[in-house]
Amino acid sequence: MIFKREPREDLQIDTLISARTRIQGDVQFAGGLHVDGTVTGSVRAEAGTPSRLVQSQGSVVEGSVEAQVVELHGTVRGDIIAPRRATLGATARIEGNVQYGDIEMAAGARINGKMVKLTTSGT
Repeated sequence: MIFKREPREDLQIDTLISARTRIQGDVQFAGGLHVDGTVTGSVRAEAGTPSRLVQSQGSVVEGSVEAQVVELHGTVRGDIIAPRRATLGATARIEGNVQYGDIEMAAGARINGKMVKLTTSGT
């Protein structure tokens, strides 16, 4: 039997917010963003473009998160919108609602909020 592999979400990471960096204010990005530090404000990808947000264990986002693909291993205090895919690692701590196209959630990940599957119109 032949199994199809799901395509990987390997969008290149263009920007890094390092572990010792604190940003106060909203962040808008295009392409790939990796967050190791703290952001007090929303983190949003440019609308209509391929985007990927990766958040490391120990990092914090105090605001909403929006990107086509999100991979979370830290703390988010705000709502998450990931129209393509949301991946929540074992150390992810979410205090807000999660809207997703597809989701992968490791044992140990915690969500204090609603989980809503997004659908495309006409399906």
